[in-house]
Amino acid sequence: MKNITDSFIYLGHCPSARSFGFNTDILAINLINLINLSVVLGVLIFFGKGVCADNRKQRILSIIRDSEELRGGAIEQLEKARTGLRKVEMEVDQTKMINSTYKNSVQLENYKNQTIPFEQQKTINQVR
Repeated sequence: MKNITDSFIYLGHCPSARSFGFNTDILAINLINLINLSVVLGVLIFFGKGVCADNRKQRILSIIRDSEELRGGAIEQLEKARTGLRKVEMEVDQTKMINSTYKNSVQLENYKNQTIPFEQQKTINQVR
């Protein structure tokens, strides 16, 4: 692409090509200038499209690679979070079991405290 651009610049500065140039006055443009313009634009579009497509392709591939790396990191973090969640759920279950056991022991203690005086009174009544 650079060589093509350099050759056009060279033709523009070449002493034997003094007549080469672009007429910007739309009313004075003739058929040869239109052909020159269309050829130059065609060449620039043809070669420029490949360069743009390659750059775009490289950017897209780079974005895909980065996305895959981020996805891998997100999956690792998700697995760590799931492991942590399982640990917390097990601790919650243990805490619930401890609370339930504590409530049962408190109820048994209350029952014992209520039963002992009753049994004492019953025994005293039987002995009399």
